[in-house]
Amino acid sequence: MRYTSPAMPTSDLGKILIAVGIVALIAGVLLMLWPHIPLLGRLPGDFSFHRGNTHVFIPIATSIVLSLVLTVVINVVLRLFK
Repeated sequence: MRYTSPAMPTSDLGKILIAVGIVALIAGVLLMLWPHIPLLGRLPGDFSFHRGNTHVFIPIATSIVLSLVLTVVINVVLRLFK
């Protein structure tokens, strides 16, 4: 009697694990380099409000830039495994 896998083939699972590992590696490198990137967090469109002892920071432009970069990276990784 042959055993058939009920879920996905192991080669597909391997590709998914490699892609997740690459994304985690890139995220880790970005977190390590974050303090050394001069403009992130201070782009035009990042709002900072001070009133008394309260400080509110809304990084809209930085969020858009990071979203674009991550979209490109994820699309490249997914195309490599297609």
